[in-house]
Amino acid sequence: MSKPSGIHYLHEHSTPGMKTSLPTEVQKIQDTVTAGLSDLLQGAFDAVDDSLFELANNSRSNNEQNRYFEAMREVRIKRKGVEKRFRQALINLFEQPPSDLQVAAPRTEQATADTLSLVQNDDLEEQVAFNAMVTKARAHFQGTLLQLQTRFSSIYPSASEEHPVNPLSPELLCSAFRESIDDLDVQIRERLILIKQFDRYVVSNLGMVLEEANRILVQAGVMPNFRFRGKASESKPGQTNTDAGQTTAPRGSEEGLFEQIREMLSAQRANQGQPPRSADPHLHIIGGAELYQALSMLPQPTTTTQDLSRGEPTVLDLRQVVLQLLQSQQRSDGKEPALNEVDEDLINLVSMLFEFILDDYNLSPPIQVLISRLQIPILKVVIKDKAFFSKATHPARKLLNALARAGIGWSDSDEKNRDKLYEQIHNIVLQILNEFDGDIGLFERLYDEFDHFLARENRKATLVEQRTREAERGRIKSQKAQETVDQLLRDRIARCKVPETVRNIIMNGWSRVMFLAYLRDDTEHRWSQSVRVVDDLLWCLQPHLDEEEREQWVRLVPVLLKTLRSGLEEVSYNAARLDEMMGDLKRELTEAFKRHAMAEAREESPVAQTNETEEPLAAAKTAVERQQELEDAAVAEFITRIDAIGVGTWVEFNLVNGARFRCKLSAIIDEADCFVFVNRMGLKVIEKTRLDLAHEMRRGRLTVLEQGALIDRALDAVVGSLRRKAS
Repeated sequence: MSKPSGIHYLHEHSTPGMKTSLPTEVQKIQDTVTAGLSDLLQGAFDAVDDSLFELANNSRSNNEQNRYFEAMREVRIKRKGVEKRFRQALINLFEQPPSDLQVAAPRTEQATADTLSLVQNDDLEEQVAFNAMVTKARAHFQGTLLQLQTRFSSIYPSASEEHPVNPLSPELLCSAFRESIDDLDVQIRERLILIKQFDRYVVSNLGMVLEEANRILVQAGVMPNFRFRGKASESKPGQTNTDAGQTTAPRGSEEGLFEQIREMLSAQRANQGQPPRSADPHLHIIGGAELYQALSMLPQPTTTTQDLSRGEPTVLDLRQVVLQLLQSQQRSDGKEPALNEVDEDLINLVSMLFEFILDDYNLSPPIQVLISRLQIPILKVVIKDKAFFSKATHPARKLLNALARAGIGWSDSDEKNRDKLYEQIHNIVLQILNEFDGDIGLFERLYDEFDHFLARENRKATLVEQRTREAERGRIKSQKAQETVDQLLRDRIARCKVPETVRNIIMNGWSRVMFLAYLRDDTEHRWSQSVRVVDDLLWCLQPHLDEEEREQWVRLVPVLLKTLRSGLEEVSYNAARLDEMMGDLKRELTEAFKRHAMAEAREESPVAQTNETEEPLAAAKTAVERQQELEDAAVAEFITRIDAIGVGTWVEFNLVNGARFRCKLSAIIDEADCFVFVNRMGLKVIEKTRLDLAHEMRRGRLTVLEQGALIDRALDAVVGSLRRKAS
């Protein structure tokens, strides 16, 4: 494998076990990747902490609650060590990357009746989770991974075509993480929670890391023109190249699909009793170069810098356009010009493709109109180079796929005159209309320019989106903390009569302490301690006749007052108001201690009053719950469909007022059951719960958009249509 110029390579004779000297560019990738994946791993650990706390909070027994708290404590104690080992593992992967054949096999042994045990079952369950993660990543980042593997293999001297290397392969990253968490003493359920969050926060966001690594190598001159072209043994028809935004079906299957379409069109002619035109002596058969020459005589549309997306997209009857063009040309021999069958099939196929394209809901209307302007140029391309249909890597096909893929998130509401993406697509269409003279290289050049433009825009959008996700997770966690504090305090205060001064201290002062304790629960009992203070304060305000209780009151109050003051000072509560509030609280506590008459206790007890009014409320609540159960059952099917939506999927919302907007699912925040959507620039546009989304889909106000390559979807649709006509 030849080594491209522009980069200093690893020493050819590095000794195993010795630290190798990394090229500057690889060192840059190592630093970028280590920092990026470490940040993502921190987000995963934060999510694990939240998940375990939520499970503990909702536990049905003390044993179960203790189990989750113990797991949470174990993860917190060893988290830094896991992160450090993972970072070191990443560094080692770059210094001595194993080939794909050397990737560690699953650690589970062959199970037999004698060896099967609970530990082996747990290992097997863990391995299945990692395997599923790797398989998904391989499928999702297929094109990007292959490009990166090819480029890395051209740098490392130990690599070859038979033994390629890629330090960032999903297998290696997952193996590094698995080894990093080996020391965690938690049960399989908690380990699976950790693995799930690693998948969601790290592996699912691997794309931006891989693309950045590819970009650094391309800039360094490492195979800058390499593009992923699938092989029959490596890809399947319809697989999507996420890097180039194109379908990379094997060439054999692509050509087979094109031949299949031609056979069906030929069968249609035979069924209609049409004889071969070459047998008719009165016809002059036109095709190939002669047909292209005739097409070049079509009048060019007047295209300056006006808005090409004005008006409605229209499908031209290309066959009729061509026939009229041919009939307008007089021949001296008197023969009537006619198309040969192959070129007529091509023309019909282009017409059917554009019918699909202009009826494709996944394209936003302005992008549809722009692409509709390319019918004549694409027809010229097809007549000149029939490989358009048989090669997924054809320049014109790649460009159309890239334009459609990039335009999926463009909404009618976007302002065209200030939108760089729309301006770029508009200019590309304009250049094709004005400059295409038969040189297919124009499409290659425009594709490369558009690809570089998208890379720049995507890098900016990815950074903004990452900040958006982090901000939303922080905001939602804060919101949940506030809701938890408010609900707990309302429940506690509703159980007893609380003086207004004390209510003010709890709701406007101590609630801040509880809020921070919820967010900063970095020690095992921080949150529970802040709740205990509220319970102790409310207990001290109640009358106590028992001697032991009164003695406990005397011991508890001084500590309670000290804890309250210390906590309020920690949250920087107003110093002047604090002394006044603490004085009021001391008076209330003293009065409560003096109140010991039983009659007064009965009069102040809210229990009897509450019981009288709670029964009808409970009945009313039950009715609401029954109605909610019916509603939930009706949307159960849609809940399943919502769960199938992955991060990175584009959707369209249809508002009640008729307005529509498109956005991408950026994050699923489990602890708040919240789905966060962003626009093309990575800015948040909406957030909804799983149930809200299911209701929106049920009402027809949420549509999941297809993101596959446009031409490939169009070809599939054409084949399906022809088969239905033939049956």
